[in-house]
Amino acid sequence: MPEGPLPRKILRSLSPHALVVISFIILYIFRHLDDNRLTSWKWTFANVDLVYFIPVLIGGMIIAGLLFRHPLAAQRPVLFLFFISFAAASLFWKMPEVILDTSRYFTQAKHLEVYGPYYFISEWGKAINAWTDLPLVPFLYGLIFKVFGESRAYIQVVTTCFFSMTVVTTYLIGKRLWDEDTGFFAGALLLGIPYLFSQVPLMLVDVPTMFFLTLSSYTVIMAMEKGGAWIVYSSLAIFCALFSKYSTWMMLSIIVVIFLVYLMKASRVSAETAELRGESPGSRTRIFYRGAYITLITGLLAGSLLLIKYDVVYEQIQFLREYQAPGLRRWGESFVSTFLYQVNPFITAAALCSIIIAIMKRDLKFIIVGWLILLVVVFQIKRSRYVLVTFPMLTLMASYGLQRIKCAGMKKTLVTCIVGASLVTALYAYLPFLRTMSLGNLEAAGEYVRTIDAEKIRVFTIYSDETIVNQAIAIPIFDLYSDKAIYSDDEQRVSLPLEEIETSSLRFTWTYKNPEYYSADNADAARRSTAAVISNGPIDRLPDRLREKLKGYRQDKVFKRSTGIFMYSPVVTIYLSPH
Repeated sequence: MPEGPLPRKILRSLSPHALVVISFIILYIFRHLDDNRLTSWKWTFANVDLVYFIPVLIGGMIIAGLLFRHPLAAQRPVLFLFFISFAAASLFWKMPEVILDTSRYFTQAKHLEVYGPYYFISEWGKAINAWTDLPLVPFLYGLIFKVFGESRAYIQVVTTCFFSMTVVTTYLIGKRLWDEDTGFFAGALLLGIPYLFSQVPLMLVDVPTMFFLTLSSYTVIMAMEKGGAWIVYSSLAIFCALFSKYSTWMMLSIIVVIFLVYLMKASRVSAETAELRGESPGSRTRIFYRGAYITLITGLLAGSLLLIKYDVVYEQIQFLREYQAPGLRRWGESFVSTFLYQVNPFITAAALCSIIIAIMKRDLKFIIVGWLILLVVVFQIKRSRYVLVTFPMLTLMASYGLQRIKCAGMKKTLVTCIVGASLVTALYAYLPFLRTMSLGNLEAAGEYVRTIDAEKIRVFTIYSDETIVNQAIAIPIFDLYSDKAIYSDDEQRVSLPLEEIETSSLRFTWTYKNPEYYSADNADAARRSTAAVISNGPIDRLPDRLREKLKGYRQDKVFKRSTGIFMYSPVVTIYLSPH
């Protein structure tokens, strides 16, 4: 092989591509180790042919490399990261809602749309079933419905904005703690987590919660350094994180860690400065007061809401201790799945290396970004959706570790290879699989009834003993896709013995009751409307109660796609009115 700078340069540029491809092939071979409950590689790659997929993977890495060479990346990193992350996430808008929790958040949001913000605030936890949810994100979704109209498209734009703002905020944290390169690569590496792209388009609370937690960390860092208005901003951000999701309460301990780190830094600097100048240390006092002000303002904001909803929150916390905490051990996924398959393995490897580097440097600031991952490991939080909020700190750790690579070109190539490979994985393996899931039947049926000349849709559900899911929970998801008035006058009352559902992650489906806005205000008009029957799997014969109600109707279309993997497999059958 000829010697010289050009061959060495070519080898350096190709090696990250080769490493990423080799790691992908190894993961593919051992994909049976991935036990993720939604996007396990043993499901998503079941019908993928590597002969065709590898060239696409390489092509994705090359395209990512070209995109990250755009001048905007260097000149306007905030705009670049926002727009490239928004564009990448928007490719997944065509996936259906694939998690039943959507039903809860949509129902809560629709209460605000129908009855207004005051009703939402006063009745949350009463007429509005709150389960173990906190109100902020459903409140925001409800405001979107109220202002712009009831459309899933608006929700997807907003959740994608939350994701892109998380990418930007991650960049800002890295830049503030260390330097611009560390921040930029940390933000970019969030695009190297394929699992995230399966969550961004969904009407859930996880992605907004991730943003509010990351924003809380950044604003508190700024408050510790600059004080002033940042104290108020950080208090508002913490308030939003507090009322987004209960699992974030433990994660917000990062605020205390930031305070202590800055207090220790101030003590070290103040002592040295005081010794040189013969003055008394003062920085520690400023940090202490800033922390006290944040605590006071946040306490007043959060305390006022907790006081109003004390009974609801108290019951929820008790229930979380009795049901959710033990349940996480049963519903969990392995760290192998989360950190090698759902997160690109190079991100995890770089994050592990960063721990050694930080210890060698005695870098106090690293404790800030490492704290949340430490909590995940110590408390064995083994559910990807609960770990998701810590991903920005994971990528900050990884980017910190990558700074040991002295060759800037090699480092950038590795990051773009990670991003490109993960995007291809999510787009060409995860997305096709998710689009075949049976919950997509609710989307297909909802979009189909939009084309029918009928103002109202009657919805019925058929109970099945093949699943522990209450079929009625599917009605709000069907409603989300339909632009018709939905009525459900189904008098079916089915309940399971508590022992059958008390340890199930789907127990919440049995607390669902049709809201008042689904009650037919005009019985005659409702009877003449189109009907939809939701069942678990295809139905050969309608139950007697439905045959009577649908007498004279004719079956029009059946939506019954299924992966054959999950026990809950909703099928929607559309019936047309005889009139």
